[in-house]
Amino acid sequence: MDEGEQKKLTEYEFVVRAIRKLRKPPYKGIHTVYSGFNRAFKEYFDKNPVEATIRLAGEGKIVTRPVKGGVMLYLPEEVPAGKASEDVLQKILEDDLQP
Repeated sequence: MDEGEQKKLTEYEFVVRAIRKLRKPPYKGIHTVYSGFNRAFKEYFDKNPVEATIRLAGEGKIVTRPVKGGVMLYLPEEVPAGKASEDVLQKILEDDLQP
């Protein structure tokens, strides 16, 4: 590799770097649209970022949460506490055991 060439990042490396560099404290994640992530991913890889982020989330490498206007991306160890959809579903389905 020549001095002027840079090693191309993998999709995972790109996403992790984007989350760490584009987030605005105190937030732990980035909005895929408002942060410019989608546009940068398309420019760097010439691919659809949605497919890559869905795959990486399925592999447990990142966490995605749907939000208005797009998706938030988080590192698994930095997902903010809150009601996960499983908790909400459990609450809806649990029996009311009141006397």
